[in-house]
Amino acid sequence: MRISLAHSPDSDDAFMFYGLAKGKVDSGELQIAHTLTDIETLNRRAMEGVHEVTAISFHAYPYVADKYALMPCGGSIGDGYGPLLVAREALEPAAIAAATVAVPGTLTTAYLALQLFAPGVKTRVVPFDRIMDEIGAGRADVGLVIHEGQLTFDRHGLRKVADLGAWWKQQTGLPLPLGGNAVRRDLGLEMSKRLTRLVRETVRYSLEHREQALEYAMGFSRGMDKGVADRFVGMWVNEMTLDCGERGRRAVQTLLDRGHAAGVIPHRAVADFVEA
Repeated sequence: MRISLAHSPDSDDAFMFYGLAKGKVDSGELQIAHTLTDIETLNRRAMEGVHEVTAISFHAYPYVADKYALMPCGGSIGDGYGPLLVAREALEPAAIAAATVAVPGTLTTAYLALQLFAPGVKTRVVPFDRIMDEIGAGRADVGLVIHEGQLTFDRHGLRKVADLGAWWKQQTGLPLPLGGNAVRRDLGLEMSKRLTRLVRETVRYSLEHREQALEYAMGFSRGMDKGVADRFVGMWVNEMTLDCGERGRRAVQTLLDRGHAAGVIPHRAVADFVEA
């Protein structure tokens, strides 16, 4: 049986799926076909149920909950850190309300967190890897940076305005759940559980074989040196990636509930996790 597994072409996801990508984790008779593309594209594809297993933004989950259940493993959850707002000059966070912010997509959790932080702020959608260039060129006042930009923005002469993960923790006491893995419901419960266990196993393998997995992930590091890549991977692949736990599940539901209450998410959604 062929299973399409989709995730972003980033060093943290590459690290996470090293075991499956390189045949270190046995998938039995399942043929795992990896598809790598940006998270906003994956969010849109999930609405059509394209991939059996896919990375999605937690913000996108209410739009695909009829087709997908969430896995409690493989998620990117920032405990006190997350997407950054950056600008050319030092700004007070309150100034964001009057700014134009370049964002990586309207279904990303980063976008949802921004709307909770600065309701109604003006935004422009820009591919995530061009956001810092947009600020430098003066086409946006502020950028909402995700992925490695969280660690490399200062190389572009930019300054941090706010860390939305830190702000979220101050507001809720919870980590900010950014992205997770989802499995298509039409596969049935037993296959969903099996695939969830497989994702957990590949995360575990990478954490237990960190040096080899990091070496593989360097091929997806977009110019980061090994030290920065190691730090980046450590931020997003850790014990909460093995299982988000009760606290992680509560964080996801809190995020969805607050997004709905703020009018960013049109309907209430219950975070439905596969327990495997």
